[in-house]
Amino acid sequence: MADFEYGPVEMLLIGFEGERPGPAVVEAIADLIEGGLVRLLDLTFITRNELGEVSTVEIEDVSDEYGFGGVELEATGLAADEDIAEFAESVPPGTSAALVVVELVWAKNLASKLAQSNGTVLGFERIPAPIVNAALAEITD
Repeated sequence: MADFEYGPVEMLLIGFEGERPGPAVVEAIADLIEGGLVRLLDLTFITRNELGEVSTVEIEDVSDEYGFGGVELEATGLAADEDIAEFAESVPPGTSAALVVVELVWAKNLASKLAQSNGTVLGFERIPAPIVNAALAEITD
């Protein structure tokens, strides 16, 4: 079997009010990591003030202060400055967001097995949870 060190990686932009995430946001991210579903590779906080000016802070600088004291990153710096700038455009003025870079651990084994058998993923599409739930509610009503 082909052995990959990392599986597929996703970048998620999680918005929240204020300059730092609340306990529920911290808990949601921690639950994913502790459940073994993802491996946290990088985490950057983005704030856009009311004037539209953007500032960023890396998790290493605020880990304890923001409630991420026990979290260890596997590959800091994976979110490049260009990525951060692009995602920052989606942060509304007066709010903040966490740019979370995670490895999809469950997909790592699949990717290795596909590579071993000369298989490949030919397409991929994610349907956001609100759309799935709305569609299924409509179907079952």
